[in-house]
Amino acid sequence: MRRYKKVVVGGTFDRLHLGHKALLRKAFEVGRYVYVGITSDEMIKDKPYAEKILPYDIRLRDLLKFFEVNGYIDYRVIKINSAIGFADKIRSLDAIVVSEETYKGALLVNKARKEKGLKPLDIVTISIVKSKVGGKISSSLIRAGLIDPFGNPRR
Repeated sequence: MRRYKKVVVGGTFDRLHLGHKALLRKAFEVGRYVYVGITSDEMIKDKPYAEKILPYDIRLRDLLKFFEVNGYIDYRVIKINSAIGFADKIRSLDAIVVSEETYKGALLVNKARKEKGLKPLDIVTISIVKSKVGGKISSSLIRAGLIDPFGNPRR
């Protein structure tokens, strides 16, 4: 069932929502072991509503709780300080899991790997998870108070 030995996925994972969960579930579906990069507090300063992004420790706690609830055990979480993170350092990675929106990031990862003499990663892409107000579910919209983590409009 699992196509790859080791896969990588990354993100800020602020206010863990249905889009994040779909991305993470896909990573565990296709990989036997999942490396999860989670952005440091320093890396998020330029994101929309950055002042409302939960601190790293809380985002990490929520991520670990999600893994526990879903019975995921074969993973390693690593704090990242750049878009490439550690993906150009671990030779044994096989694939990267991204959303349609973050596909370009996977191309940058593969470029960095190639520059270091590593094999490119297969790119596994999931569709954007839509909110009930039409657009995608995003942490930015949740932080702005427009939708909840399930994509429902806030009243």
